[in-house]
Amino acid sequence: MKIELLTVFRPFWIAISLSAMFVSACSVPTLESPECSASRGTVKEFYSVHFGNEMKITAESLKPKEKFLTAELIESVRGASPETDVFTTGTTDIPKAFRVGGCELSDSVSTKVEIILFWRDDSRSEERKIYAEVVKRGDKWLINRILN
Repeated sequence: MKIELLTVFRPFWIAISLSAMFVSACSVPTLESPECSASRGTVKEFYSVHFGNEMKITAESLKPKEKFLTAELIESVRGASPETDVFTTGTTDIPKAFRVGGCELSDSVSTKVEIILFWRDDSRSEERKIYAEVVKRGDKWLINRILN
């Protein structure tokens, strides 16, 4: 009787063991610091709002973006030409898409996040990198400067 039970349950235990191995193999640890994860989220949200709305700077187009920016950056872009996009190239050459790239931890309250800009159409296929300096103010991570 003992041998029959072992034989019956052997496939079950093999399946359980294999499942446990696959589950443990699929979990990938995050190697990024919590500061980079948080500041990268701010940059991604900001650029999603920016690309989803008017990209040229006007008082109206700046309103929904202010919650992602420091007061200093808001003040500095208010005087920008409404024909340029100060959050990407600083020119009238406005990209079509973006992707958030790597992150460098400057210190516990400051990071530098890479943004990759894309231009793709029938005559042009280009990528360009810019960077956002993101700082922690209170409990929020805010974009303080765009470096291009």
